[in-house]
Amino acid sequence: MRKVVGVSDLKVSENVGEVIITYALGSCLGITAYDPVARVGGMVHVMLPLAKADPEKAKTKPAMYVDTGLALLLNEVYNLGAQKKNLEITVAGGSSMKKNEEEDYFKIGKRNFTVLRKLLWKNGF
Repeated sequence: MRKVVGVSDLKVSENVGEVIITYALGSCLGITAYDPVARVGGMVHVMLPLAKADPEKAKTKPAMYVDTGLALLLNEVYNLGAQKKNLEITVAGGSSMKKNEEEDYFKIGKRNFTVLRKLLWKNGF
């Protein structure tokens, strides 16, 4: 069975035979957390770096932002029995959507990845 994670969405599973996938990341990030001991995991497809950009939107769509989306993903896998010491975190995406660095004015992909790295470091990963 497959679970497809849309943009600003999150899916988790405790079913070993289930596959969690996403498409078309671009500047977005697909962040996964997997505990091979508990055999639970999940994925979030985040779009923007920080929820403070639109706190009201973040309340209804926490998976839209790296900071709130990562927290949501971790809470969900912990609720399924994952333990921090066993977690394997992976990430894909974060690309520049322009031909060159000068044209990528907002640098969303780079900012997404930078925020994620800082949050993982602060959380001891």
